Amino acid sequence: MRAIVVTEFGGSEVLRAADYEDPRPGPGEVAVDVIASGVNYRDTYERTGAYPRNLPYIPGLEGAGRVSAVGEGVTGTAIGDVVVSAEIDGAYAERAVVRADRAVPVGDADPEQAAAVFLQGLTAHYLTHSTYAIKPGDTALVHAAAGGVGLLLTQMVKLRGGHVIGTVSTEEKEKLARDAGADEVVRYENFAERVRHLTGGVHVVYDGVGKTTFDDSMSVLRPRGMLALYGASSGPVPPVDPQRLNAAGSLFLTRPTLAHYTATREELTLRAQDLFGWIAAGDLSVHVGGRYPLEDARRAHDDLESRRTTGKLLLIP
Repeated sequence: MRAIVVTEFGGSEVLRAADYEDPRPGPGEVAVDVIASGVNYRDTYERTGAYPRNLPYIPGLEGAGRVSAVGEGVTGTAIGDVVVSAEIDGAYAERAVVRADRAVPVGDADPEQAAAVFLQGLTAHYLTHSTYAIKPGDTALVHAAAGGVGLLLTQMVKLRGGHVIGTVSTEEKEKLARDAGADEVVRYENFAERVRHLTGGVHVVYDGVGKTTFDDSMSVLRPRGMLALYGASSGPVPPVDPQRLNAAGSLFLTRPTLAHYTATREELTLRAQDLFGWIAAGDLSVHVGGRYPLEDARRAHDDLESRRTTGKLLLIP
């Protein structure tokens, strides 16, 4: 099979297409012929070595595919089923292996759309429904509101009756954020001043940017507000003195991750059912910002890291 193989850590140039041995499913696993794989910031962190990986490896953890083989002990999943997962072992490939209990049937959903929404949709779901469960009338600040997670966060906050202030960097991205339902959209420059002008403080900040937004994100929270730092596209946040939370109004700070909010099969499938149900009902739209041939993975990473993109990027084998 063809796959993207990383043999050393570094920039996007380490993403090289190569022939690779077909994977075989072990006990409790299924093999899938990949239809589409999602490109995520985590993939870039692993590529640079910021997130440790053993070399060599095939990047990618999210994708949809048709089951081509099942391992010993697998029940409820059959050859020919189309499934999606955010825990695939090497999704940047023509074929990959995934634990059967971490793969969810796509059903009537379009496989590419399922691949585009799954990881980021699950992330937006746990953030808005569990980390800080939006209540009617709550105001949320959503950073990178035209990005893959940001567009989904904006729609889910609105579905739960909340108000959204989104940050963006361009006029084009402002239009996307407003089309997704954002009530107000501001540029990153002096965003804290603008947010304080618009509100007496927000209930929650959903921040996937990290280093460059963190201090100002904390400054716009109302007393007992929450900063949910779920990513670090601009770099990691330096260590924080907990006393700052007290001084700023008994704030809450959390650094959540998807694995802890989909720890059981039941929780994973419930969140997935919500996603696919909203899409089918027309209540949630999925914006695919770019489709790239598998062998153009380097270009996809360059575009993602440049922050030129909107919505979700997909690799198509």
